[in-house]
Amino acid sequence: GWFLCHQFETEANWKFHNVTTGPEILADFEGKRLDYWVTGYGTGGTFHGAGKAIKAARPDVKIVLAEPEDAGLLASGVPTEHKPDGSPSASHPAFSAHPIQGWTPDFIPKVLHDAPMDMLLHELVPVPGAGAIATAQSLAAKEGLL
Repeated sequence: GWFLCHQFETEANWKFHNVTTGPEILADFEGKRLDYWVTGYGTGGTFHGAGKAIKAARPDVKIVLAEPEDAGLLASGVPTEHKPDGSPSASHPAFSAHPIQGWTPDFIPKVLHDAPMDMLLHELVPVPGAGAIATAQSLAAKEGLL
């Protein structure tokens, strides 16, 4: 058998990040400056949920959302059409293959679409694929981050 969790569509996704990931980030920066928080979007849950928690506690933090330059779905300004269950009805017209697995699917997830962008998003930054790979490799080699 199999189970489809609908992580791109369910409110449970962002709500979980609102009570876990967001508070964890805030705890890591307790007593320290936190000027910017930069994230990708994947399912949209971390940006939506952790972003809400961070903004509630520290409204001056600027949230930067990064997406692959080769798959600028949000940058295109074109929304994804969704089926009644929230799943995408088709691949997004601005999508093209990019080298970072799990960073951006071929649609704008409902969880991200439902995020309060006016409250959360300070800046959208396109990241070139080659630069992302070089940075990931450097972080792994120098900092042990995988």
